[in-house]
Amino acid sequence: MTNTLDKIKPGQTVRVTKLGGEGAVRRRIMDMGLTKGTNVYVERMAPLGDPMELRLRGYSLSIRKADAEFIEVV
Repeated sequence: MTNTLDKIKPGQTVRVTKLGGEGAVRRRIMDMGLTKGTNVYVERMAPLGDPMELRLRGYSLSIRKADAEFIEVV
């Protein structure tokens, strides 16, 4: 069963299985290092839930939930 990154709770580690979106959005997601097969640890959420802080490839990344909806994980 696949899920999207925006639904993952802090403290969980997931693996990217598929990238959605088109054009500039998809390219921006890939440029941030979120590519198929990447392990992502969800560190924390902002108090109001947006953005979320991720840990991947040895660095921290903050991403909006609107962008995280395009990233399928398992």
